[in-house]
Amino acid sequence: MFGLDPTLLFLLCFCLVAACAFEFVNGFHDTANAVATVIYTHSLKPTQAVVWSGFMNFLGLLTGGVGVTMSIIGLLPTELLVDTNVYHSMAMALALLISAIMWNLGTWYLGIPASSSHTLIGSIIGIGVGHALLPEASNKGLSSLNWDKVIEIGQALLLSPLFGFALAIILMYILKKSVTNKEIFKEPKKKSPPPLWIRSILIATCTLVSFFHGRNDGQKGIGLVMVILIAFLPGFFAVNTSLDLNALRTHLSTVQQITAKIDSSALSIKEQDALAKIKSSSQDLFVITSKNPGISTLTTDQKFAIRKAALTINKHSKKLIESESVALSENDKQAWKKATAGSKAPFFTYGSSSSSGLASVTDFAPNWVMWMIALSLGLGTMIGWKRIVITIGEKIGKDHLTYAQGASAELIASLTIGLATAYKWPVSTTHVLSSGIAGTMVAQRGIKNLQGGTVRSIVLAWVLTLPVTIILSTVLFLFFRWIVG
Repeated sequence: MFGLDPTLLFLLCFCLVAACAFEFVNGFHDTANAVATVIYTHSLKPTQAVVWSGFMNFLGLLTGGVGVTMSIIGLLPTELLVDTNVYHSMAMALALLISAIMWNLGTWYLGIPASSSHTLIGSIIGIGVGHALLPEASNKGLSSLNWDKVIEIGQALLLSPLFGFALAIILMYILKKSVTNKEIFKEPKKKSPPPLWIRSILIATCTLVSFFHGRNDGQKGIGLVMVILIAFLPGFFAVNTSLDLNALRTHLSTVQQITAKIDSSALSIKEQDALAKIKSSSQDLFVITSKNPGISTLTTDQKFAIRKAALTINKHSKKLIESESVALSENDKQAWKKATAGSKAPFFTYGSSSSSGLASVTDFAPNWVMWMIALSLGLGTMIGWKRIVITIGEKIGKDHLTYAQGASAELIASLTIGLATAYKWPVSTTHVLSSGIAGTMVAQRGIKNLQGGTVRSIVLAWVLTLPVTIILSTVLFLFFRWIVG
């Protein structure tokens, strides 16, 4: 298969199975949050809820694009994404997968609503830290990490639960003032469904959270698989094989023409360095594409060179476009953004390069990857949900969850996750919904209505996930690199 020796073929299959396992665990770990409210309020029977939620996760992932996927992959140092040594890449993939799965399973077993997003991102940052500690990276150190992307994603992960908490309080306050039927503010009656209108809202919000969870969290699994495929089979997956090199040359020409207009004397030292890297990478890309009529004629080394050049151009372009020191017309800035944009592929057409710029060189995933991860996420949703449901329904607040609280928390969660996906931010479904539930409890009877033990466990998992997974991933990466040499 693809010319791999038996050992590498076995490791490739193992990593792909592990990536599916991560997404499977993500399904029953994170998606339990989506079904907690409809199950606990008897709006749907457990089997109905998890099957429906699994289907909506599946559908959400199919229609989600790859924006969040590329944000996740963008956390890795560029050097790791263009390393032609398959054993080095194998060490990265194994460390990433094992650390993420270990923490996810541990927190699930303890019934703690921890974040698969935090887990994966911490593991990726750990890979970057491990890479910085290697002798060959000693001259760069931690600067090789994409800190701009780390900060951007960190802000999204930090602010989204706070946003959910605050909005849930406001929404509950509005409901209390505007809804005259007080039954929705009472604890659900045993085996008795809520009034039809509130039941419809609960089912609708569960549907939205599940759908947007698939669109956001599902892409993280796609990102994992693409890291593995690039590591083991760079000749096939280093760049998007559906690219039109003529279109790529057109976008490249636009970038070169606009960057030539920039007065470097007005820029800071960092901006001058970014501009120099864009110009150098643009020239490298121009040389390679001008010598080859199509993707099929490229060697593996040339594909890696194209990947590195495209990643470098896109990494530094955003900084310059947004800089006040860069004196360009609005038309030039828009043309630059369009030339460096990713693929705007329609539903079910991953890998399409239509209406795309330089980012489409790396922003892609094959259809079979999408289906594999979608099935893993959907099936995982249908298993192992009970532990998290009990925590959400009974252990966050001292009062049991009411109809109004369930609907409010789910509505806020679906809104937050939907907006985050639109802006390509990976957020935590777990933290957004848990914080929404906590907000509704506070709105009901104040801060004293929260169960301190559960809240401390959730916050502790929130605080510990990043450092634990960073350390675990770093150690595993260095260990595997030591083994492969």
